[in-house]
Amino acid sequence: MDGTSPPPSDHQEPLKDPISPLDLTPNLASLLDLARRGSWRSILDSAAAPSGSSLLPHQRLALLSFSVLALLRLRRYSHANSALQDIDFSSPDHLFQSYPHLYPDLSGSMIPFSLRFMSCILPIKLGDKPLGLDRLYSLLDFVRSRIRDVREADDANSASLAMWRRREVVVVGAILGVHLGNKDFGVCLDLIKALLDDGYEEDPVLLSKLGYIQMQIGDVAGAKRSFAKVEEVASKQEDNKEVKNLAGRNKALVYLVAKDYISAVREYEECIERDGNDVVAINNKALCLMYLRDLSDSIKVLEGSLERAPTVSLNETLVVNLCSMYELAYVNHSEIKKTLSNWIAQVAPDDFDSSCTRI
Repeated sequence: MDGTSPPPSDHQEPLKDPISPLDLTPNLASLLDLARRGSWRSILDSAAAPSGSSLLPHQRLALLSFSVLALLRLRRYSHANSALQDIDFSSPDHLFQSYPHLYPDLSGSMIPFSLRFMSCILPIKLGDKPLGLDRLYSLLDFVRSRIRDVREADDANSASLAMWRRREVVVVGAILGVHLGNKDFGVCLDLIKALLDDGYEEDPVLLSKLGYIQMQIGDVAGAKRSFAKVEEVASKQEDNKEVKNLAGRNKALVYLVAKDYISAVREYEECIERDGNDVVAINNKALCLMYLRDLSDSIKVLEGSLERAPTVSLNETLVVNLCSMYELAYVNHSEIKKTLSNWIAQVAPDDFDSSCTRI
């Protein structure tokens, strides 16, 4: 993990159905439940590996994955980095076949993909974007080599191929995030178009990302074409409210950029009617109302969302916007924000950044 060494393994792994170490790890259900509830501190306690040799190699790696994830969510990046320092992703010690007496019927890497991915994200969190980006591109090469291997195999496994392709999209998404932060819009367009040309031509999320980038570079006509394709996909998936809401939010964005806030509000309201927990639509509707100088209703929209579904709606962006509206609307906004902060302390997950209330 030192220097620029890439996280992927240098050892070719047999092309068999992938076995996740997490599938073989006891008490996984309890750790997943803690993660769903945002109980990251409890995960650190539960995933702490006991001393001695009571755990198998794959189990230690699985528990390490949960520990590193919890440290990341708690923004304890240096601790997470230290936890990964001793992991050599290229070592044969992390192959199932290196322990035939323990895993007689298994082969391939026992390193969870999440560990590889987090080893790429950590340098970015620690301020070293070039190193993180180098590792992400190395991981993307690794994933694409696995995709080629699966496709070329005589007994090509569709489930395995689908899994590696999902991972490809995840890694590309992380790379896009870094390049967007650097305003490398040309690189972002190339990455997305490459995926669209390789079997993802009807992926609504990728098409939407393409449209967002086109918006940022001033290509409104191109963005509208991309968003229109998302609407076509949504029309084929009548029961998929997530895709329909994505298409609706895209339309609202076009109105928002044109400062047609009334039309944008109408689109966001349709999204909220389909899915009352669409936090993006709720937050953006409130912002549009604020731009229309209707602070009272914009505050009601955000407060109503927090009251109705706190575990879904509670995120830093929404709270920051709500506190900004308090500051604009009320003289005694400090007291109101204190009340909000106290409520957040009772219901928020461990990784919620309470400083967003700006008290």
